[in-house]
Amino acid sequence: MTTRIELLEMINNGENSGVEFKRDDIDNRALAKELVAFSNLSGGALLLGVEDNGTVSGITRAALEEWVMTACRDKIRPAIIPFFEIVRDVEPDKHVAIVRVAPGFSVHSVWHNSGHTYYIRVGTQSREATPEELSRLFQQRGTLRAELRPVSGARLDDLDLRRLRDYFGRVRQQEMPDDGDEAGWRTLLINTEIMVEEGVTLSGLLLFGTSPNRFLPFAGIEAAAFPGVEKDYAARERATLRGPMTALMGESGLVENGLVEQAFDFIRRNVAAKTTLEDDARRVEVPLYPSEVLRETLVNALIHRDYLLTSTDIELAIYRDRLEVISPGRLPNGITPARMRTGCRAARNQLIKDVMKDYGYLESMGMGVSRKIVRGMRKHNGTEPELIEREESFTVRLLAGDSAEPV
Repeated sequence: MTTRIELLEMINNGENSGVEFKRDDIDNRALAKELVAFSNLSGGALLLGVEDNGTVSGITRAALEEWVMTACRDKIRPAIIPFFEIVRDVEPDKHVAIVRVAPGFSVHSVWHNSGHTYYIRVGTQSREATPEELSRLFQQRGTLRAELRPVSGARLDDLDLRRLRDYFGRVRQQEMPDDGDEAGWRTLLINTEIMVEEGVTLSGLLLFGTSPNRFLPFAGIEAAAFPGVEKDYAARERATLRGPMTALMGESGLVENGLVEQAFDFIRRNVAAKTTLEDDARRVEVPLYPSEVLRETLVNALIHRDYLLTSTDIELAIYRDRLEVISPGRLPNGITPARMRTGCRAARNQLIKDVMKDYGYLESMGMGVSRKIVRGMRKHNGTEPELIEREESFTVRLLAGDSAEPV
């Protein structure tokens, strides 16, 4: 959080390309204009309750945070989720709100009277982009990897130092800074793209964040187990799975689950094993879905989902006759279900893929769909996994075969 001293220093330095002063009685369109301009440049901070000349007038609007968040959703396309904080008693009984935005994942616009207006930040001014400026902006946004963008408001303290030490020490077997060496950790994390100068990257937060969903509300898994073959309000179990992707290991084994382990635990609770007879007439239980297939399906969903789509989680749905994992977003880089079956490889989020590979969550060859999922299900029960691409989602459907039994 920003301290009073830090805020006063920002105010004393005046407005610039990344800082703007405004009274809090501006309308929502004016608020959206400033935030869009910041987002379309390199991010910035809007100080509400500060006059143009730097005088602290304080905030006066009731329910200010709600008003800001509503404006960011209703007046900006695509919507922006800013980092909001209030610094109290900057001057006696005068509070200032700070609204921070990171560089946009895409090009943002102000939505007003059913039309888009694009703004950019030029020095201390937010102005409408010319056609040439807008063209360059769209080109720049298209070449930048979303997973390496800083997440607004996320800092070094928002990363789990235990997981970072486990990753660099146990997994990568390299030297690390001491726990209190903040500069050393920042250098290491910037060099490995877990951070950038502006803060924690989207990948870094997803992999090692103490609470990723504080900043990325829809970066988890919504799990549900239904008794029949259709969705039903009377689900056997529903769970919202949250936390970093990576597990935390200790000297005696697993200390804390990651998202993959949480999803596995949910599946174990809600998928019955099938009973079969071996040659000596012993009854044995066989998993309905092979562990390797489940792991590959879940890890692929986490690695390849489109994290620019902020309205939905990954969905894990268990039915009596099948299991489905639905990822937000279309397949990346021209990949199709048919090409996936033949082993075609492409990664939307390369850093996430590399780190999950380091942990051993997936094989290095990138042939998991064809070798693990398709071949694994054929061998296990003779069924063909369904790979379904829709307009804004991709589904892997595993069929239980003829031996599915209720839990």
